[in-house]
Amino acid sequence: MNNYKTPQPIKTGDTLGVCAPSGSFDNDRFNIGINRLKSMGFNIYIPSDIYEKKRYLAGEDKLRADVINSLFEMSDIKAIICARGGFGAMRILNYIDYDLIAKNPKLFVGFSDITALLVTISERAMMKVVHGPVVTSLADTNEATLQSLYEQLTSSYDLDAAFSGHNSETRELSLSACCNWLSLNAEKTLRKGVASGKLTGGNLTTLCHLIGTKFQPNFDGSILFLEDLGEPPYKIDRMLTQMNLAGMLSEVKGVIVGSFEGYGHQEFLDEIILEIFDNPNIPIVVGVDAGHGKTNISMRFATMVQINGDKKTINWLL
Repeated sequence: MNNYKTPQPIKTGDTLGVCAPSGSFDNDRFNIGINRLKSMGFNIYIPSDIYEKKRYLAGEDKLRADVINSLFEMSDIKAIICARGGFGAMRILNYIDYDLIAKNPKLFVGFSDITALLVTISERAMMKVVHGPVVTSLADTNEATLQSLYEQLTSSYDLDAAFSGHNSETRELSLSACCNWLSLNAEKTLRKGVASGKLTGGNLTTLCHLIGTKFQPNFDGSILFLEDLGEPPYKIDRMLTQMNLAGMLSEVKGVIVGSFEGYGHQEFLDEIILEIFDNPNIPIVVGVDAGHGKTNISMRFATMVQINGDKKTINWLL
């Protein structure tokens, strides 16, 4: 049974709060991204503190964490999206109030360096989170990314409640019409098979850097999603090998490989993934449009999913 809290979806006119847990950001790209969120029908609250700078960071560590804590505490903020990735999310993990978040569950969206917060908030606050675009990445993204983000923000994961008044036929029609987020397709299969588990993971480099800390994620029983940007084959190999030697991958049930943008050696990546996850019972699919690529499909972490290597699909189990 999945006991993770499901934050309420938001609707047109609701307020989306913005935080900057990692690097400082380009104002022009940020403003374009904000306007795209406004075009979806949301009001946007931007705390003045996120414009602070310290070296490559968006202000002091505690300041960045305090913005997140305050956004979760504010009743008029219905969901939270991160300004950008870069580096810095790991530095604020000690300052996040996970008990506060657990008492005020809200959709929390980000990717890349934000992976450190996604996996930690989901585990410590027992709350589902969204691996999806940050504000600056919305500046030059495509319609598929925007539509996927909108669906994750506004769609209900409590389908029994959402369609309680429908008979079985109209419920099925309603699901197929509005719930594209219920499944994803991969480009190819590396290993066939079917497995179910909690979806988690994110940026490989960030996950690897959590090893040996008190925030090291637990992947037991999970469907593990991985993505990264610009890392050569030997570094991908080294990071996965380190995770494997640390015992993090021994109980993974299935693997989803997202965008490894700038990698350039897909055949090497396939070989490395198969070698690291050397278990015939672990299905592996490759080429899901999520991560640093042109398309960044939003996914709900800490939700139960089924990976089907035979059909190259990932389906949400709700």
